[in-house]
Amino acid sequence: MAAAELYSKYARVWLPDAAEVWKSAELTKDYTPGDQTLSLQLEDGTKVEHKIDPRTNNLPPLRNPDILVGENDLTALSYLHEPAVLHNLKVRFIDSRLIYTYCGIVLVAINPYERLPIYDAAIINAYSGQNMGDMDPHIFAVAEEAYKQMARDERNQSIIVSGESGAGKTVSAKYAMRYFATVSSSGEANVEERVLASSPIMEALGNAKTTRNDNSSRFGKYIEIGFDTKYCITGANMRTYLLEKSRVVFQAHSERNYHIFYQLCASSHLPEFKAFRLGCADDFHCTNQGQSPVIDGVDDAKEMCNTRRSFSLLGIGESDQMEIYQILSAILHLSNVEVKDQSADRCSIKQDDVHLMVFCDLMGVPCEEMAHWLCHRKLKTTTETFVKPVPKINAIYGRDALAKHIYARLFSWIVDSINSALKSTVKQHSFIGVLDIYGFETFDINSFEQFCINYANEKLQQQFNLHVFKLEQEEYMKEEIPWTLIDFYDNQPCINLIEAKLGVLDLLDEECKMPKGSDETWAQKLYNTLLKQNAHFEKPRLSNRAFIIHHFADKVEYQCVGFLEKNKDTVNEEQINVLKKSKFDLLLKLFEDDEKAANSSNKLTSSIGRAGSAKKDTKKTVGLQFRQSLHLLMETLNATTPHYVRCIKPNDHKAPFTLDPVRAVQQLRACGILETIRISAAGFPSRWTYQEFFSRYRVLMKQKDLLPDRKQACKNLLEKLIKDQGKYQFGKNKIFFRAGQVAFLEKLRSDKLRMACVSIQKTIRCWLARKKYLRMRESAITIQKHVRGHQARCYAKFLLQTRAAIIIQRNVRMWSKRKLYQQQRSAAITVQCFWRAHMARKQYHKLMYEKKAIVIQKWVKGWLARQHYKRILAAIILLQSCVRRMRAKRELKKLKVEARSVEHFKKLNIGMENKILQLQHKINEQQKENRELSEKLSVTEKAQTMEIERQSSEIENLRRSEQETRAKAERLPSLLEQLSFLQHELENTRREKEDLEEQTKVVDELNTKNNLLKNDVDELNKQIVEQAQQLTEIQTNAENTKQLEQDLTEERSRYQSLLSEHLHLEERHRDLKEQMDLNTVRNYTYKSSLKRTDSNYSSNSSEFSQSLGSTEGEDSSVQTEDETQTAVDLPVLLKLQRRVKELEQEKQSLWQQLDKREEDQQEKAKRTSGRAELDLETLKRQELESENKKLKQDLNELRKSLTNENSDLVPPAPGSLPYKVLLEQLNSSTEELEMRKEEVLLLRSHLVRQEALKHKSGLIKASSCSRPLKAVPPSCRLLEYQMHEQERVHNERYMKLVEEMNKLKDEKEQQQQMLAQSLLLPEDARIEASLKLEITRLTRENLFHSFSNKHLSELLEQQEKQDKTIRKLKKQLKLYMKKVEDFEVSTEQETRRSVVSPPGRAVNITRKEKEYQGMLEYKQGDESRLLKNLVIDLKPRGVAVSFTPGLPAYIIFMCVRYADIVNDDQRVSTLLNSTISSIKGVIKRRGNDFEVVSFWLANTCRLMHCLKQYSGDEVFMVHNTAKQNEHCLTNFELSEYQQVFGDLAIQIYRQLIKCMEDILQHLIVSSMLENETIQGVLGSKPTGLRKRSTSFSEEGAVTMEVLLQRLGLFHTTMSQHGMDSDLIKQVVKQQFYIICAVTLNHLLLRKDMCSWGKGLQIRYNVWQLEEWLAERELTDCGAKETLEPLIQAAQLLQIKKKTEADAQAICNMCTGLTTAQIVKVLTLYTPVIEFEERVSPSFITTIKNLLKDRAESSTLMMDAKKIFTVTLPFTPSSVALDTVQIPSSLNLGFLTRI
Repeated sequence: MAAAELYSKYARVWLPDAAEVWKSAELTKDYTPGDQTLSLQLEDGTKVEHKIDPRTNNLPPLRNPDILVGENDLTALSYLHEPAVLHNLKVRFIDSRLIYTYCGIVLVAINPYERLPIYDAAIINAYSGQNMGDMDPHIFAVAEEAYKQMARDERNQSIIVSGESGAGKTVSAKYAMRYFATVSSSGEANVEERVLASSPIMEALGNAKTTRNDNSSRFGKYIEIGFDTKYCITGANMRTYLLEKSRVVFQAHSERNYHIFYQLCASSHLPEFKAFRLGCADDFHCTNQGQSPVIDGVDDAKEMCNTRRSFSLLGIGESDQMEIYQILSAILHLSNVEVKDQSADRCSIKQDDVHLMVFCDLMGVPCEEMAHWLCHRKLKTTTETFVKPVPKINAIYGRDALAKHIYARLFSWIVDSINSALKSTVKQHSFIGVLDIYGFETFDINSFEQFCINYANEKLQQQFNLHVFKLEQEEYMKEEIPWTLIDFYDNQPCINLIEAKLGVLDLLDEECKMPKGSDETWAQKLYNTLLKQNAHFEKPRLSNRAFIIHHFADKVEYQCVGFLEKNKDTVNEEQINVLKKSKFDLLLKLFEDDEKAANSSNKLTSSIGRAGSAKKDTKKTVGLQFRQSLHLLMETLNATTPHYVRCIKPNDHKAPFTLDPVRAVQQLRACGILETIRISAAGFPSRWTYQEFFSRYRVLMKQKDLLPDRKQACKNLLEKLIKDQGKYQFGKNKIFFRAGQVAFLEKLRSDKLRMACVSIQKTIRCWLARKKYLRMRESAITIQKHVRGHQARCYAKFLLQTRAAIIIQRNVRMWSKRKLYQQQRSAAITVQCFWRAHMARKQYHKLMYEKKAIVIQKWVKGWLARQHYKRILAAIILLQSCVRRMRAKRELKKLKVEARSVEHFKKLNIGMENKILQLQHKINEQQKENRELSEKLSVTEKAQTMEIERQSSEIENLRRSEQETRAKAERLPSLLEQLSFLQHELENTRREKEDLEEQTKVVDELNTKNNLLKNDVDELNKQIVEQAQQLTEIQTNAENTKQLEQDLTEERSRYQSLLSEHLHLEERHRDLKEQMDLNTVRNYTYKSSLKRTDSNYSSNSSEFSQSLGSTEGEDSSVQTEDETQTAVDLPVLLKLQRRVKELEQEKQSLWQQLDKREEDQQEKAKRTSGRAELDLETLKRQELESENKKLKQDLNELRKSLTNENSDLVPPAPGSLPYKVLLEQLNSSTEELEMRKEEVLLLRSHLVRQEALKHKSGLIKASSCSRPLKAVPPSCRLLEYQMHEQERVHNERYMKLVEEMNKLKDEKEQQQQMLAQSLLLPEDARIEASLKLEITRLTRENLFHSFSNKHLSELLEQQEKQDKTIRKLKKQLKLYMKKVEDFEVSTEQETRRSVVSPPGRAVNITRKEKEYQGMLEYKQGDESRLLKNLVIDLKPRGVAVSFTPGLPAYIIFMCVRYADIVNDDQRVSTLLNSTISSIKGVIKRRGNDFEVVSFWLANTCRLMHCLKQYSGDEVFMVHNTAKQNEHCLTNFELSEYQQVFGDLAIQIYRQLIKCMEDILQHLIVSSMLENETIQGVLGSKPTGLRKRSTSFSEEGAVTMEVLLQRLGLFHTTMSQHGMDSDLIKQVVKQQFYIICAVTLNHLLLRKDMCSWGKGLQIRYNVWQLEEWLAERELTDCGAKETLEPLIQAAQLLQIKKKTEADAQAICNMCTGLTTAQIVKVLTLYTPVIEFEERVSPSFITTIKNLLKDRAESSTLMMDAKKIFTVTLPFTPSSVALDTVQIPSSLNLGFLTRI
């Protein structure tokens, strides 16, 4: 590919810069070959011209596309060079806050100088078991890869952690060891804690504060962590290198000595440290030189406690610790020993020097001798030895050398002690080494320490280069592509310069052997020997006491001053001899034989500066020791598989998340990162699988280029796109690209996508423009339509207004004319009115005058006419009376003449007498009537008189009133006028009054309403206050309730976790015990066998004793209740006792009477005939059978009614004496009925035989049978009558009992309702209601007791009658039996004489079906056999499919019932304890089988529910049927076993969750995150050297369907096993929580998954899970709510992330995510395609500010190991125990159903 194609316009390049190392720029015009300059524009807009060297023609490096920036692996970058690496690290570290990045096989770790929440146990669990490329870069990923390769390849591993001081090497190594300790469960107790406990000790003794780091390791260490065959930690071993001893006596400004000294000073106030006479750190010379005794945020006293705790954990006792602190305190005091000058070559120490005295006291050496040898030294010659004083400066050097030597020996001894403590008895199978060693160092003044450090780094860099080259070579050979030798930097010449013969170290050792050797002479030897021979050696221009070495990282100038002294590391031997005379044991151990110390140091540590009493010839220099230990280290590393961690220090100011480019580039060059990049770039750095390449660059293909063979399609595409075939190579599985080719392909892809986008935009814009045009055209037409309509409306309005104006003018004119006319007319009418009024008044006066004259005439004429009428009338009446009188006189005379004649009298006298009597009678009656009428008349007359008087008075009154009226009539007009005026006034007054009254009423009403409103307001205020108080109380109660619920949940969770820990410890104890037993068996094989003790014996025995205690307590309580009941029913008891005595007497008399009757019947029987008696007996036998059946049914029903009644009001109570008496009598009657039944069966058999004989004897005469047959009908009628009578009596009794039972049930239901209602009432009302209820109940009880006594007596009487009837029937049966036998004898005799007839038909005797009692009988000792077949050897699959769910639980409980019935507590305890142990054993052996665990969880819960359901507790009995209540336990109370089985169920539940989690763990990430359910949504990006294991779908890949099928299988299995629905819902909720937690944790740890398309994919997968819940009706189980954090994370990936409003929306939406999680997702958000945008840092800052007040946990990860607290609600079973069938396949034939 030509440069002109890459360096085109808008291409971006990197330019060198002094401050930022590299700056980004953009080409403003295309580059053509031959141009001398490049036209560029910087990011700030500055335009520059970059000159191109015409000799080299090197163009500036190109910048990678933005989509490749921020990748996890630097090798995924298309352009691999220094600016690309620096920019990628900067983007990840500053913008994304990611401190880890891969660079091929190297993990680059940048120190953030801030605590990050990325090292929790949840993150360790997330990385455990994952491939290295699947997760984001992390130290845990490197540790997991080392652990996995150790287990897979059976090869030891090493993790090499390097970097300069302050880069974070110690922390990285510490986290790697923590990872190993967490993921590998140890076989020994606390071995992981002991391994981790070594870190605080080594940090206290070997770490110090420097200018670059507050906790800098001043020594190198290599820790080997040993593993056994199961890859569990067995122990550890530590080697140390090059301890910085000079720090003990000297510290630079702002630095500190080792931490242990400051910890001692901070703890000097403790009583145990008083003897050391310590003080503040500023009081000692060796701790105050740096003038920085305190580290911010570090409490030295607290760190001292941690150090002491670590010592104790490692087994170093308190006495040994105090000896260590004593030596360290002595070193502090030694540093304060003051040496004074006496002369130029002589010095001395005061005898009363306090610090020297304390030093000698603590060391146990004589003070004078130590003071002497501090100021003198011994010289030896061949002939003599003499002592020479030394000057002050040499004495101070000697004092400091002694302090350094003591500290070095103590450090080595502590390391040996730690190794001894970490040494394990278990054989080590493999190990992982963690090397924490100093990185390449260069300072202004570099001395012997820097030389050794850089020498070690040269060796490590050589090993690193060889390993990288080896991996590259293996990769090429694996893919079978041609490769050429890659030129890489080989630093072997530099190593030879240092360690070869006549090298720097060899010449240094040689100079140290010279008597007068010095640094200057050694420097001259270096110049003379190495200056011209080695190109890596150089002499400074301005110095003769320094030299320069060209290291792989940089040139370093070393000052020769001090090299010889530090290499020899001399100490005064006499001072050592004085110390060896000490009685201090630990000090003597430090200075044992040097040869022995040297040997031990070779084995355990690399000692620095060994000195002792050995000869000088045998003493090794520091350089030689370091070279040997380094060679040993390299041999160890070469024998292992190395893993590299390079730690980078981002800045020198310890500022968090701030990167200094200059310092970063220096360290990248020094640690070999850039060399790795260069090696990778020299070959084919970019590598894609064919599937990845096809998925990414499919857009560059045409439809015809798509082939079924993806490999051939990729080859065809590359040959078409890249003409130079040397730029790529085709391997077996991958395509290898040269540097820059992926960027070129990305550019082609971007151009293709851009052109496609342009085409899409063109089409869409055309469509939008046309749509806009059509919309505008339609709008214009609409506007025109509306404008024209508006104009038409305006014109119409104008016409209307014109017409209206005319009409208005017309009407106005008409109005004005009409008004004028009206005025004129009104004036005329007014004139006419006044005139006519005048004329009318005038006429009126005239008429009035005329009318008065007429009235007078009218009255006068009327009076005259009336007078004339009266006179004429009187004359007429007089005339009529005269005429009538004359006629009467004539008639009288005539009558008198007739009366005197005889005939007349005769006629008159005919019937006269009778008539006279009648008339007389009539006269009398008439007289009476006359008298009555006269009386009435008189009364009437009086009344009429009074009425006449009254009327006359009224007439007078009327006359007077008429006169008054006439007088008033004259005043009437004026009065009318006044009246009308008054009426008007009255009306006005009335109106005013009414108005006033209305106003008054309104006012009163308003006042009343106001008062009412005030009262209402007051009442409302009171109510508001009360409601506020109530609301406050309710809120308080609600809060208390919530708190209590939360506390309950926490307690339950804590209890369940403690239970699981307890059970885990029990299993651990059992395992250890078994292992100990096995070891004992191995050690003592001569013994026959050892009995294995059950680990559960103690717990089971305690449970058994507790169950016994509870049983005894229950028995005592039952006995107390019985005594109370007996005391209550004492009158009934006495009455029953008397009745029993009477019944016994009557029984004796009845027996006598029955005997007499029996004799009489026997005598009568002799007289009767055989066949008639036989028929009669047959009929009576049938009657007796039916009667016995009915009596038995009656007795059973009576017993049920007496025993099954649950009400407290039914006496006698079960267990009381009357009840027992009645029950005994009923039982005796039942036994007698059973006997009668047997007799009836015997009789029936006789009759059958007789019937057979009857068929045989066909010659019997008919006459012999005629007489008995005639006697049958009367007996039949008699028996029928008796049968009906008995049936009627029985029905009446039964109905009475049923009525009584219904009444009692109704009363019980009423009491329950009243109790439920009373619970809803307030407390006072509840107490009152309960008192009333109690009074009513007691009254009813008293009445009922009297009735029950009577009822009992009636029952006893009935029982007595039944006994009599039974006795009578018994006698009759005996008699009939005898007669039948006699008849059989006679018939047999007749049969002998008769002809044999064919046999008759067979008669079947039907037996009644057995009624089982729901229990299984087993023998003592069959428990193990039962549990072996039912628990241990049972296969759940067959039982779950074929039989009743929970069958083993039912069988075990039926056995428990049998043990309860036989009242054998030993059986109950043995059976239940053995069941628990067997289930635990099955779970322990097959705990990884989900089906087994689910089966036994369901059966354990069912057994626990059975213990509750049949416990006899009323709380559980209400759910049972009457038959189930009969099966309740009677003798034992097993509530404690209910708790034990509940705990066992919780244990099995947690094991079920663990098993389910193990199954789902490898499915969740692949199905929820990696698999593309919606094809084409996600893109793929380059992944670098570490490929993701499941990046793309392949055959057999885990899809969402696989996960749903697995969940469905879980649900189906649990349902088939009969698990409670509530428990299934809790399991499903836990499943979904695990899915959410694992998915979200991996999302937070995988940068490649945080994209818009992945959010869409997650939401689709979550929707599938919700649909799965809906299909199984599990939406209410709370599982959907557990997915809320995952849903919100997916929405967060898809939502807009730019403005502040978006930030507020995110805060409101993501309530289920913590702030750390939200920020992490936004930080990791990575565009997969070019059109997505990254989240800006300012937006993330806005999110942080909005969420800073949110109270929540600061943890980043969800706890995937969290298990919700499980509840086991009581679920009664509808299965009756008597219906349970035992399949033969279970091999339980030794159990018998009862």
